[in-house]
Amino acid sequence: MMRKLCWQLALLVLGAAALSPAMAQDELDSGSGMDPAAGVEVWASTDADNTDVIKILGRALWDFKGRDKFQGIAVEKAWFKPLGGQTYEAERVYLDLADSLGDEWLWRARIGTDGDTVLGSASIRRRDWRQEFFVEREIIETPLGLENGIYYTFVGANFDLPVDDSNVFAVMGGVQEFTGDNVRLHARASYIRALDSDVGLTAQLRGRYYHSTHPGEFDYFSPRDYGEILPVLQIRRFDNDGWMYLAAAGYGVQKATGSDWQAARYANLKIESPRNARRIDAFAEAVYSNNSITGGLNYDYVLGRAGLTLAF
Repeated sequence: MMRKLCWQLALLVLGAAALSPAMAQDELDSGSGMDPAAGVEVWASTDADNTDVIKILGRALWDFKGRDKFQGIAVEKAWFKPLGGQTYEAERVYLDLADSLGDEWLWRARIGTDGDTVLGSASIRRRDWRQEFFVEREIIETPLGLENGIYYTFVGANFDLPVDDSNVFAVMGGVQEFTGDNVRLHARASYIRALDSDVGLTAQLRGRYYHSTHPGEFDYFSPRDYGEILPVLQIRRFDNDGWMYLAAAGYGVQKATGSDWQAARYANLKIESPRNARRIDAFAEAVYSNNSITGGLNYDYVLGRAGLTLAF
């Protein structure tokens, strides 16, 4: 039932795409025309248990007006090598769409299939990021997950609650349903304090908690209860051309059912092309943490991803 409700959100987002032909016709009528584009995205991750994942995705867009407005398809090839063992390969095909709903909202959807089930993500958010609603579905990258087709479907919402120009609270709530009986309830909250607006420096206190209804059901990390408190320092700056640069680092504590409090570590480096660019969408990111869905506490996990899309 929950999965059905999750994908109703995705279908609503895709339903909005039905407006795209009319929008495209308006653009043709105004003389702006269609702007085709092509791109590639690469994802690579590794962890302390020698689980390696590589994904290469190619994009073919028949209309590209920038990061927040495009139409096309994406084809992905993925290689999963859990615990240093057998390599599993998968091919996915997605619809790749994004547009606006009125003046206040933006939506995007990358929804497709691996031949066995629906995969991908969809979201709708306010332009000012005050509200966001999302759904995503992916396979679990463990031996049992890849061998037996164990997936998760995650639906949730984010809300920003500004106090003033220097203080913001952010909250997230979500429900994650796994193949089988396990359902995970998520709650996250952050307090963000601007320390130096000239350099984009903020101090953040991030907290998260989840509860699993059927812990340890398969071979992914699934304690009954998990909590984390993570102080983070972050710098986020824009150059004169609009390129964004971000660096963040955090050190805190985490605890799962049956364990003591242990250290929690996090680091993030990211660069993005200007949001209002109409001919290019580029990004590169590296993330480190010591927890993930497939490992336990004090579990080193490194992720790198990059992408480039160019209009013809």
